[in-house]
Amino acid sequence: MAKTATSPSMSAALADGSPARPVARVRSTPARLAWSIIPPAALLIIVLGGWELLVRTEVVSPIIVAPPSDTFSALIDLVQSPTFPKNFFTTAAEAVIGGILGLLGGLLLGIASSLSPFLSRTLYPYIVFFQGLPKVVLAPVFVTWFGFGISSKIVMVIVLTFFPLYINTVLGLSTTDKNAMSLMRSYGASKKDIFFKLQLPSALPSIFAGVKTSASFALIGSIVAEFLGARNGLGYLMLQNNFQLRTDRVYALIVILAFMGLFVYLSVEYLYRKVVFWEDHGALR
Repeated sequence: MAKTATSPSMSAALADGSPARPVARVRSTPARLAWSIIPPAALLIIVLGGWELLVRTEVVSPIIVAPPSDTFSALIDLVQSPTFPKNFFTTAAEAVIGGILGLLGGLLLGIASSLSPFLSRTLYPYIVFFQGLPKVVLAPVFVTWFGFGISSKIVMVIVLTFFPLYINTVLGLSTTDKNAMSLMRSYGASKKDIFFKLQLPSALPSIFAGVKTSASFALIGSIVAEFLGARNGLGYLMLQNNFQLRTDRVYALIVILAFMGLFVYLSVEYLYRKVVFWEDHGALR
């Protein structure tokens, strides 16, 4: 019979009487960091290089697709223009104010619905109706009601950010472990103790999932509302440059909005890791 080769650690484990365990290879931190950065960076370079080549060789018209070099130049010019700060902060204010109000409304009403079966039954048909409604179709209505100023954009953002958090809050609070709740009741815990010490902590992952979705909708709501009628904002700038066939500036504005969305997502993710510290956040922790 052929002998099986064993490592010194495995031999020691077998001699000790304990089961042998395979030794896992662990990459060092620099190697792991390089492995997580190099492939995405290489893909980005390949995509941007191919994109630039297609436009410069006139396979694709620069009027339709702006090359990355022109987009970068337009981005610098756009950020340095005197009107950019006003437009940037207008869109940011619409997203932040509307997002905060929508999140607070969704969270508080979701908690109230989970604690009151009567309220939940009363609101359920309307929630289902509005959840199935493509809410962007309400943007023209809000512009008609509230005008071309910032108010109509804030209302649009509130509507878009409210429903994902409301649904995730109700779902998270309704899926609390019933045995754990019964155990707390048997020890004399009050409803307040059960809610704050069991239901709410166990629902936080679901609630933060709703916050992430709602936060991404905040920018969408403000931009869509600006498309339909505005005097300022990044959406207003996009329409202006699109009508002028300034594709490079349109792409530059897309880059700015992408970084704004990334900043919002990373902020929510950071808050999630700090608040729900007991969760296993995986390799990104």
